[in-house]
Formats: sequence, structure tokens, C-alpha cells
Amino acid sequence: MTNAALERASFRVLLKGYRVRADLTQEELAEGSGVSVRAISDMERGIAKSPQRRTIEALATPLSLTDEELTGLQKAARQGRTPSPGIHKAHPIGVLPADVDDLTGRERDLDALRALSADLCDGRRRSGRVAILSGPPGTGKTTLAVRAAHDLAGEFPDGRLFLKLRGMSAEPANPADVLHLILRSLGVDAVRIPADPEDRAGLCRSLLRDRATLIVLDDAAGEAQVRPLLVGGPRCLTLVTGRQMLVGLECASRLPLDVFSEHDAIALLSAIVGADRVTRERRAALELVELCGRLPLALRIAGNRLASRPAWPLTRLVDQLRDRGRRLTTLTAGDLDVRSVFELSYRQLSPDAATVFRRLSLVPAADFPVGAAMTLVEAADEDDAAVFLEELADASLLQTSQENGRYQFHDLLRVFATERLALEESPEVVAAAEKRLTGWLVRTATAAGRYFHPTDGVSPLPVATPSFGDHTGAGRWLEVELKNWLAAVKSAAARGDHRPVLDLAESMHWYSEIGGTASVWYDVFELAVNSAIALGSKRDEAVHRNYLSWVQASLRDRAEEAIRMARLAWDAAVEAGDPREQGWARVYLTSAHARDTSPELFDEAARLFGEAGYPLGVHVARTMRASYWYRTGRFADAAEEFDVCVRYFAQEHGGTRTPVDDTNYAFVLLRSAQNLAALDAPDRALTQCETALALFRRHGAAMGQARALQETGRFLRRQGDHATAHRRLSEAEELYERIGLTQAQIDTLGERAAVADEMGDPESARADRERARGLGDRLGGLP
Repeated sequence: MTNAALERASFRVLLKGYRVRADLTQEELAEGSGVSVRAISDMERGIAKSPQRRTIEALATPLSLTDEELTGLQKAARQGRTPSPGIHKAHPIGVLPADVDDLTGRERDLDALRALSADLCDGRRRSGRVAILSGPPGTGKTTLAVRAAHDLAGEFPDGRLFLKLRGMSAEPANPADVLHLILRSLGVDAVRIPADPEDRAGLCRSLLRDRATLIVLDDAAGEAQVRPLLVGGPRCLTLVTGRQMLVGLECASRLPLDVFSEHDAIALLSAIVGADRVTRERRAALELVELCGRLPLALRIAGNRLASRPAWPLTRLVDQLRDRGRRLTTLTAGDLDVRSVFELSYRQLSPDAATVFRRLSLVPAADFPVGAAMTLVEAADEDDAAVFLEELADASLLQTSQENGRYQFHDLLRVFATERLALEESPEVVAAAEKRLTGWLVRTATAAGRYFHPTDGVSPLPVATPSFGDHTGAGRWLEVELKNWLAAVKSAAARGDHRPVLDLAESMHWYSEIGGTASVWYDVFELAVNSAIALGSKRDEAVHRNYLSWVQASLRDRAEEAIRMARLAWDAAVEAGDPREQGWARVYLTSAHARDTSPELFDEAARLFGEAGYPLGVHVARTMRASYWYRTGRFADAAEEFDVCVRYFAQEHGGTRTPVDDTNYAFVLLRSAQNLAALDAPDRALTQCETALALFRRHGAAMGQARALQETGRFLRRQGDHATAHRRLSEAEELYERIGLTQAQIDTLGERAAVADEMGDPESARADRERARGLGDRLGGLP
């Protein structure tokens, strides 16, 4: 180390450097010098800055110091005893608040701050480090900053300052006044402090240039308030806490704080109320932390209330928190109050952003797109609405979602927004906003569903919307917006808006083979049946009873209910005089009957579709007739019929080919492949299965993928490729479980067990059969 470097280095840095060079632990240095381990630790952490001369001389021998190094170490110790020129003893201004004993869940953030502190040891830095701790109200930003300041005390021997900026108050601190406090804390007499704010900042920078000081700027209002206060020198660390992200500040590290994980939330609750109490009521504790939104402040309030009432079971507080209308009132303990903390941020919003915040509580799901906000406030376009959403995000009252272009509410903030909506807006205004939102969601979902209609010359063509431009965007919108549009169609039905309900349900039929779940489609088509009955439309009743029959047979394994619904659809279609829906009723009846169906039904369905001028329906009926011939052993007849149907579904039929054109084609290929295998053409059968699987995967059709994987697994087993067959059947079983096709899952487990037996793995085979039996028992108990 050069002479100049020796002069700049503090005593603690020199001591630790010499010990590391000598390859000694603190314990070994203590043993060789006679100085206690505690004293050496205090010196290296900067707590003991100026040890006595004899102590330093005792350390010199085991450290193998040269005369020059010993002199430099003694000089550094003397400098620790002498105040800086022109600076008086620091005033007790900006003293750190007390640390908390039960801080949890912020270990990674503390590590990040320690890394920033360690970076200050790099002598090449020309300025200090700045870290911005931002996040929703109640996430513990100040608590984390205080803990970091206490933990890093040894790294900043020249002091730590805690300065309240009161950013959320009606009168935030003036930067000039804060600079005055910093100078007083550094020991400058009040009479020597310049009047001009820029001169104050300059003096601060001069005094902090060579000091290792940690500064906490708590509760910042914005960049304009903080920027003049960034006066730390190269050895200083400034921690800024605030709800704003302060995106305008350059060269700052950012630590956005979120709510706790379930594990950390339980850990904090246990620290406050006692681990035994939480363990005894584990289920209640898990529900409690979720009702608190895993928000640190809410958890601390709930924990304090329970700690002050040791006789209370956790379930008592859980029962109170379940009532959304009382939840924020319940989350009050002394001067800790979640609602008041939220109000501080809310009062800082512009009027338009505040309106958006309140009305977003009407969105059914936790996350939403810009279009929802645009509709709620009748903005001119999405760009205008996005400005308000960004203001809310900057204020940490909304968070950006993992899905691009979407935002989400914390649950307690949603409760608060609901309260503000009821207090500040009339019921008529709220009802109108909710109706606009519901209408927009239903219309957009209907338009999205039409992107998945086949090019059959009958189904309505898609209509472009600003929300998406093609079937890929439409499918993604339907997936991420599922909770919202499903809640919207239920709301429309309850309000008596029956025609939009019917339009949405009819648009979804073909998409339902690609996305969604059995419960979703049962709800949608049942709502549509009820709307059709309410309107007295027999044609619509037939359409949606047919769809319900498909759900019961294909997605819910309920053949008897599917048969009943298909017969009701037939009756409605006959009364409406609609041959197309009569044809579909026959198709769904045969699907539900499966092996026990009457062959004449296929002929009748094909005739009815022909009468309706509906070639797609004709070829669906012919495909099902070919499948029936396959099941009854008429393989040659089935092959001829399948060839006709495969050619039809492979062709273009006008317009841009849609995902459903491909999935319809893929389903025909799968059925044909079964017949080819029976005709001893395994290679062609496997090729058709692989082609079908690729088409299903291209369009994310989960049910089709599962069936193709299952069929491919069967063919591969017959060909002796047991390892690949086992993998394919495992993929199929996982998909069936996800979409809720229990009987198909049972069948697949049985097939996989047989493969495991043939692979010489009886334990896996036994496990699969036991699981299949368990699912069968459960299926038998379902209503």
C-alpha cells in the first residue's frame, strides 16, 4: 500500500487488511497478541476507532508489521480520536430509530444492500451508492432500511443519519431544511450554515467527501425532493424509502419490495404470537396470512392483536377478517392502521388516477388489461388510460403483472378501493361503470371466440378488435382474461342481458375444444340455455343444449346426462324446425351412447346436415359412422369412409384456415389411425398420430394433445418401444388430470401400468393401478 493510501485508509481497514495478509483469524491474532477477540472484532468493525498505543504495539508482532506500517496504523488510530477540522461534535440529529427483533423475509434484500456497501471499498468510485427501496404501502420499507443501517454500522464509522422526508404528508419536508439538518448532524454551527440551498448542498458534499456515512432518506415524495439530498461522497451509502419508484433518478439501484411469501408470512406471525400457537392452528394461520394479503404491516397488526389476547384462538380473528366490509377496520392495532397508510398514498393521486383506482375495484379478477381501465372511465383510447395506470403503478397502488401490458391489485388495496368507490361515487355512476365493463368484456370475448370458428361457410367470421389482431392474440386474451370474461357473462345473465350471453356462448363452442376447462364450459353453456329459455328461442335452446351434451360426454364423463341433454336439444331443434341443430343433436347422442348407439343415427345426422347445406356437419357425421364401423369390425368400410373425411378436413374451404380447421383434421386423423392399426398398417397409423399431435400442440389444444399422446403410446407399445410409450402415456395422463377428464386418466394409467409390467417395473405398475383405483372410487362418488 502506498504512503498516500496509508494516509487515507481508516484504522479498521488497515487492521483487517494486515490480519488477512498474515493469514490469521481473529482468534489466532488474539492468541498471539494477548488482545481479546472481542476487542479485535470491535476495532475491525469500527466500533473501537482509536485503541491505545500499547494495544497497537501488541498487535504488531503477530501481524509482522514493518516500522512504516506500524507508524501508519498508530497515525490512523490518532485520527480516530481527533474531530475533522472546522467540524464540531455532531449533534444528536437524525438518530436511527430502534431496530425490530422479528424482521423476517428480507434476507435477499439485506444481502443486496450489503453488496452495495461492500462496493464502496472500491477506491476507484467517484460517488457514493444510492439504493431506492420502493413498494406498496405496508411492505416494510422503513423497517428494512433501519435494519440495514444497524447491520452496516461497522462499515460506516463516520456516522449514520436518519432523515424523515414526510413524502406522504400534506407538507413534505423541504430539501433545504433537510440539508440544514444534515449539516447540523455533521457538527456545523447553525450560524455557519449557508442560506442558499445550493450552497448548503455543496458544503454537505465537501464534508462528506472523505467520510464513510450511511444516510437514510425515509418516505420520499419524489425525485425533486430527493435529488438535492444526494450529497454523499464515494464512501457513503444513501438509502431512500418511498412508495414512488423514483424512476427519474440516475445511477440508483432499485429494490422493489413485495408482499411476503407464505413461508415468510407464517414466520413473522410465529415470531409475534409464538410458534406453538401457530403450529396448533396451522390451517387457521395459513388462512389468516392470506386474508392479510401477506402484507407485512397487516401481518404485524394481526399478530399484535393476537399477542395481546393470548386466550383468543386464531380462528376468531380469521372469522372477523373474512368479512371484506370489515377487514380494514379489523386490521387496526393502536396507532397501526392499514387503512390510514393506504389513504396517505391515495390522497397524493391526481383526480383522474383516483377515479381509475376506485373503479378498478369493479374488475372481477385481481389483474386486468389497459382496456378495462379505458372502459371504466370512458377514456378516449388505451394510451390515455395507460397514463393513469402508470401513475398508480408509480405510487405502488398497482403492480405490473407478469403478463405484458396488464396490471394487478393487492387484495387489501382492492378492499380499500371498494370502500372509496362506495364513499365517493353514487350507486348510479357505479352501476353504469360496471355495465360498461361487463359489456366490453363480453363483446371482446365473443370476438375472440370467433377466431376459432372453422371455415365452414356458416359460422360468423371474426371481427378485428384493438385487443388482438389474430387467433394467437385472441387465444392468449381468452386465457389470461378468463376470470374476468366468465364473471362478466355471469353478471350479464343475472342482469337479464340474454342476447350477449347467447352470442358469447355460441362463439365459444369451437374454442372450447382448445382452451378452458370442463367447469368453465358447463357454466357458459348452462347460462346460455337459461338465456334461450328466457327469450323463448327454441333454436338457441337447441344450440346450447347440444353444447352442454358435448361437455357432459367429452369433458365430464357423464354419459347419461349427455344423452338426456341431447334428447332435449333434439326436441327444441324439432320445434324450431332447424335441421342443422337436429343433426348436431343426433351427433351428440351417438357420442354419448358410444358403443351402444344405433347405426341409423349416423345416417340420419348426415341427411339432416345435408338438408341444412352444412358440409362440415355431413363429414363429422361420416367420421363418426366410420368410427362405428371400426368398432364393429368393418375395417375396410371404415377405411374408405375415413379417407373421404381426411381429404375433406385437409382441404381449404375458403377464407384463412383457423386453428379449429387443424384440430378437426387432427381428430379425424386420430380416429383413422385406430382403424389403420386394425388393418395392420402400423407405420401409417403412427404417422397419422404424430401429425395429429403436432397440430394439437401447434394450437395448444390440451384435450387433443392428450388423446393423441395416449393413442401414440398405445401404438408404440405394440411396436415394442416401451420407453417412448411410457413417456407419451405419462404426458397424456398429466394433461387429462389438468383438464379434468378422470375416466380417460384412469384408462391411461391402466395402459401405462401394462407398459411398466412389460418393462420389468412391477412397482411402477402397481402404483399406477392403485392410483387408477383411487380415481375410480372418487369418480363413482361424484354427483
